[in-house]
Amino acid sequence: MILLVAGATVGYILILDLSFIDALYMTIITISTVGYREVAEMNTLAKWFSIGFILVSVGMVGYLLTTVFRFLSEGNINEAWRKNKMKKEIEKLDNHIIVCGAGETGVHVIKQLKRREVEFVVIENDLDAIENLKEMDVNYIYDDATKEEVLLEARVKHAKGLIACLAKDADNVFVVLTARELNAKMHIVARSHEERSDKKLRRAGANNTVSPDEIGGKKMAAMMLTPNVQYFVDNIIDTKNMSIDMEEIVIKENSELIDKKLRDAKISEKAGLIVLAIRRENDVFIFNPKADEVLRLDDKMIVVGSKEQIKVLKKMSMDFDL
Repeated sequence: MILLVAGATVGYILILDLSFIDALYMTIITISTVGYREVAEMNTLAKWFSIGFILVSVGMVGYLLTTVFRFLSEGNINEAWRKNKMKKEIEKLDNHIIVCGAGETGVHVIKQLKRREVEFVVIENDLDAIENLKEMDVNYIYDDATKEEVLLEARVKHAKGLIACLAKDADNVFVVLTARELNAKMHIVARSHEERSDKKLRRAGANNTVSPDEIGGKKMAAMMLTPNVQYFVDNIIDTKNMSIDMEEIVIKENSELIDKKLRDAKISEKAGLIVLAIRRENDVFIFNPKADEVLRLDDKMIVVGSKEQIKVLKKMSMDFDL
């Protein structure tokens, strides 16, 4: 349209010897077909030029209106608005989790993060998976997770964790390697398809690796051998039928629990939940800690209770960033 207006304006200037504003005026009244009188006497060449210009402009305006109508009817404005809103939300993310891949494993990861009300963003480059993410109403980036600029767009430098669950081990290794280089402090969990990939992923910087096939096999055996125990564990993790949750709570600075014995901290009394274990430096686990166990700074307590009870203990532990 710009080229059409510019070309017609120049044409009227040359043919009718008009000023720029008069030529532009002639161009606009011809395109809009308003029927105002011409600003100069029309000669034969000007009339032929106007006929061709009208035919071209009517066709172009018709095409433009059709395109605009299609854009509006297909809901592209809503889609553009939603993408813009999602982009702004991603730009504000801090201390969040990045999920790379929304395939069979990734979808279950996303459901768990949504259930726990954790801030996260998903990176996926498959259109079918993107449609699924739209239905789940989660923030996503439609791109390749192996690209450094995409991880930066997902604010990897401000993230507290990354989950790599792409379809290929090589891609997961590349994502882990890049993410670890960009953020040395973040916690990284990666999916391992082959047993030999576990060492490669850890070498690349993954804190933990998970093999869905191995976990699936263990769970099937457990459901056969100890079905009631497995039912209880499943309900703690998924909360299908119970309002019970399992959480890791870190004792931070200024917490009232530091240097107190479990009995004196009165966790059961104040929060009403159970402390299953305490994890300390060098992966030292204290299972079923005794009442005289002294709590220390940076101790990680594995607890079981309702969401409300866990919130109470988080306040006591000053653990607000999990």
